[in-house]
Amino acid sequence: MREQYRSTPLDETTLAAGPMDQFARWFAEAAAAALLEPNAMVVATAAPDGRPSTRTVLLKQYDERGFVFFTNYRSRKVREIDANPYVSLLFPWHPLARQIIVTGIASRIGRDETAAYFRTRPHGSQLGAWASEQSAVIGSREELLRGYEELAARYPEGEQVPAPPEWGGIRVVPDAVEFWQGHENRLHDRLRYVRTQQGPGGWSVERLAP
Repeated sequence: MREQYRSTPLDETTLAAGPMDQFARWFAEAAAAALLEPNAMVVATAAPDGRPSTRTVLLKQYDERGFVFFTNYRSRKVREIDANPYVSLLFPWHPLARQIIVTGIASRIGRDETAAYFRTRPHGSQLGAWASEQSAVIGSREELLRGYEELAARYPEGEQVPAPPEWGGIRVVPDAVEFWQGHENRLHDRLRYVRTQQGPGGWSVERLAP
């Protein structure tokens, strides 16, 4: 099973000055190409004993400060982040023969930011955040649904649901961002921004062999 990628070369002279601007360009192109959930990303963490774990989550915010997703703070991913904040993100945009790999440090965002985002979620998703103690072992799906139904009765549609105290945002501050563009004969372009200092302009770009 092999695919020949035919794409426009990724050139250093056309890159944005910083990785977040370049990410915004590619993200807009992925959205315009009608990719299914272009904000889906694989988050890789590692336990204190070095064992890695991965899962797919949805990117909900990004700006010069980094990439933000939301989750239960008692989940496996956050327990591992609390012990080891170094993480990796992967955006796998296969139909475009592109991927973006981010490495950086993850930390919890402020409660005000979390509450503001929580208010924008659909009512059912707000209830789901309360109903699921993410990563915990449960007896059955019926147990999960029963808890959701109890919450739905307590907070009917149209009533404000508070953000759960053990639920919130995680921001990944990048120290390197690689943009991968597939080409014929496996001669892919790999351009990586590496942080050289804090603040605007604190990035260098290096080309990696495919």
